[in-house]
Amino acid sequence: VQLQAYGGGLVQAGGSLRLSCGTSEGTLSYYGMAWFRQAIGQEREFVAAISWPGTKSRYTNSVKGRFIISRDNVKHTLYLQMNGLKPEDTAVYFCAADRSSSFGGTSPGEYRFWGQGTQVTVSS
Repeated sequence: VQLQAYGGGLVQAGGSLRLSCGTSEGTLSYYGMAWFRQAIGQEREFVAAISWPGTKSRYTNSVKGRFIISRDNVKHTLYLQMNGLKPEDTAVYFCAADRSSSFGGTSPGEYRFWGQGTQVTVSS
């Protein structure tokens, strides 16, 4: 499956953004999905994951209470609502999907399919 992530941009600290991730082919049904991010000079890190069909989710500690992952199974779209953004949230954000598990983990290696990334920049 080919994924496209979009919705990034430049925002001031304390602001909000909503990222979206869709597919131009077929469906995201039965895929566990996640968001990762990678800052300059850093390794790709887990942000949040959601199960198929969306009953379970998990977050890295630094975004708990600020970010919400969700999915629309009719539109075959994954979302990441980001509130209370901080400069340390600045990174390229990637969506990921895998069908081997309905609820993926926190390691990038667990996901076979990736979007191209969208830049999020938070100014102080």
